[in-house]
Amino acid sequence: MISLKSIIFNGMDATQVDVQVQLSAGLAKPEFNIIGLADRAVKESAERIRNALSALNLSLPPKRLTVNLSPADLEKSGSHFDLPILCGILCAIGVLPESELSKYVILGEIGLNGAILKTNGVLPASVWSSQNGVGIICPGSQGSEARWAGHTNILAPFHVLELINHFKGTQILPLPQLINQSTEQTNNNIDMSDIHGQQSAKRALEIAAAGGHAMLMVGPPGSGKTMLASRLPTILPEMTPTEILETSIIYSIAGMLNGQGLISVRPFRSVHHTSSAVSLAGGGADAKPGEISLAHNGVLFLDELPEFNRSTLEILRQPMEAGKIMVSRAKRTATYPARFQLIAAMNPCPCGHLGNAALSCTKAPRCAEAYQNKISGPLLDRIDLHVDVDPVNPWEMKTQHTEPAETSAIIRERVVSAYSRQIQRQGKQNALLDGPELERFATLSDELTDFLNNAAEKMGMSARGYNRIKRIARTIADLRGADNIEMQDLTEALSYRPINRGKYGTKI
Repeated sequence: MISLKSIIFNGMDATQVDVQVQLSAGLAKPEFNIIGLADRAVKESAERIRNALSALNLSLPPKRLTVNLSPADLEKSGSHFDLPILCGILCAIGVLPESELSKYVILGEIGLNGAILKTNGVLPASVWSSQNGVGIICPGSQGSEARWAGHTNILAPFHVLELINHFKGTQILPLPQLINQSTEQTNNNIDMSDIHGQQSAKRALEIAAAGGHAMLMVGPPGSGKTMLASRLPTILPEMTPTEILETSIIYSIAGMLNGQGLISVRPFRSVHHTSSAVSLAGGGADAKPGEISLAHNGVLFLDELPEFNRSTLEILRQPMEAGKIMVSRAKRTATYPARFQLIAAMNPCPCGHLGNAALSCTKAPRCAEAYQNKISGPLLDRIDLHVDVDPVNPWEMKTQHTEPAETSAIIRERVVSAYSRQIQRQGKQNALLDGPELERFATLSDELTDFLNNAAEKMGMSARGYNRIKRIARTIADLRGADNIEMQDLTEALSYRPINRGKYGTKI
């Protein structure tokens, strides 16, 4: 019996799979069976492998061929089992040495001509194999992806024949080159200076960027909400090496890394309001990561927030607190990280012109209440910054043509400075501080405590909202470069919390 190593993923966790191949005598013609709870994609590998062997001028012997994927009680899915199964067969018929191949984790899809094609999960497989002291054999187009894990024992052939020649000594596969290129690039054509007016919204966006706070913008159509959100990535701090690796692993599992390099720019995932719960949370037959995991260490932008299905939006509540999500399906449960920064935008009512006597419909304000009630109170309570985005006065736009606004680079300097203060002080952004950490790092004087208590009582603020005010005030103080929270920080923080859910468009 031949036994080689491959791998399966359960969320971010990897599990070794032993690909066991055995030839049994007694048949007049070849018989090929794959067992071990394999899905359709795995079972179809039999036909791909037969054609690949034919392209190599090889054929299966007239024997019973059994492939067992162990452990047999774990569901196996994906085309990446093609290559380890084919390698096991080549070992069984004496073409490849089992003693050498058993030192590698093997994954890759096989084309009908014997080409080794791209597959999902090469980066986390490389991380796992490096940690467990074994090499990795992966598709040639993803050799650079495997290198990003810091692994150096990598074989990345483009064709099965290259792998055979390597082990026969007639061709040496070189170590793949490390491509220093991100698959996510920022749009260099956009800048915060493009936005005319909206000083209060820009200020709130700066606070959100510095502290990692969730933000909701409310305003009529054309006021610049989407434009503001799209420029948030231009002022965010750079990703740390740990964040780069974490995010890239998620993209690799989702099959979105493309073998070109790591995700070194914070993701910006703009989700359409018709998206399903599965696309947002993750799932499907393979329990793949959804949009909230693809936005890990980056931004999740939800435009037209009330237009989303309410049950879909409620999925956000638990990940916003825990920073991870568990995707449960009939045969698989997977946990993915989901530490994203939520930025949302909405109109105050269906027509979008609540409060404008010239443009609003005759159903106001009742239609506005029904529209805003599509978003639950608990979800709104988890959003730190609530900002009204009013239409820009044409005269203000003309003034900004003669007096340029601050660029993203200038704002980003302040954001990075405040971010660095948080990391040095507490090792995380202010939005992630829990209760005891808030008491330690966002201490209020007796005067400020009394002021906040009175404000919380008058505004009907929850305990969660109370703590969010302290987090925002701590971020505002960090932007000033101050060690202590002062009254000006607290009052500005309070200005970003709604008094009640009916405030939008009514200026309460």
